[in-house]
Amino acid sequence: MLSSTAKNLYWMGRYLHRAKNTARVLESTQRMALQSGTAEAGVVADVYSLRTEFLARYPQGALADLLDFMTLDDSNPSSLVNTVRAARNNARAERNNLTVDVWESLNALWLDVAAQTRLPRAMVDRGALLELVKKQTTMIAGAAQSTLLRDDAYCFLQLGSYLERADNTTRVLDVKFHRLCPDGDPRHGSTDYYEWSEILACVGAVRTYRRIYHSRIEAARVAELMVLRRDLPRSVHHCLWQVDLSMRELSETYGTRGEADRQAGALHAHVRYARIEDVFATGLRPYLEDLGLRMAQLSEDIGRQFLFD
Repeated sequence: MLSSTAKNLYWMGRYLHRAKNTARVLESTQRMALQSGTAEAGVVADVYSLRTEFLARYPQGALADLLDFMTLDDSNPSSLVNTVRAARNNARAERNNLTVDVWESLNALWLDVAAQTRLPRAMVDRGALLELVKKQTTMIAGAAQSTLLRDDAYCFLQLGSYLERADNTTRVLDVKFHRLCPDGDPRHGSTDYYEWSEILACVGAVRTYRRIYHSRIEAARVAELMVLRRDLPRSVHHCLWQVDLSMRELSETYGTRGEADRQAGALHAHVRYARIEDVFATGLRPYLEDLGLRMAQLSEDIGRQFLFD
């Protein structure tokens, strides 16, 4: 496979899941604002490391401003319009490696989002836009899962998808957990039901939490579920397990192993054998920040190993 093809498919996966993750976070934030009135736009901007850029463009820092900034603002590289556009451009370059179902679903998403940019901002239903992105990206993922050949092209798409998902879960938990438990001790933090439900909603795990723990929402268990439970599809553990599997399949396909293979295996083992008590003993925030740095390094190693640049 050409390195340019691998790169396009990898980044198609990343951008698609970035759009979906952003829609989830914004939707849960909007719901939180309606339920309790405590949603803070700046905190959400922190998830994407965009607080400075957000406040420079929208000094009032209102929630409505954040929704504009993260959905249809063309000046924000992480806005929905830009991430969907980037995913579509990568897919268009690789139409021969995608099925008709995948391409048409993604192209339809782009056309729907692009249509919103031509409306006056006052006429844009942001809630409906977030729901659209969530549903359409789920359809694209379903089309990929059910129609794509399980070859190296599929592996690169999976690599990008799961690494992006792991990064998002880490960012959401890091920022929001620190806000509710500033000293890092889950016993001393907020016990507000809506606040913790919002965090779980970002990864679609509110009902899953109740099913597993059969108890009121507790900070330590939220962290355990989102980081260490392999059976939760959006947990860091599950995502890094899938990244490791994709790297193993690529190494079997090409008959070689490199630094990215080693890093993927080490990172998976790091979360696989971790215990939540040990994580809190050393500090959840340092643990998550280290994970974020190691995932960023893994992405660079993947690009270097497969000659993306």
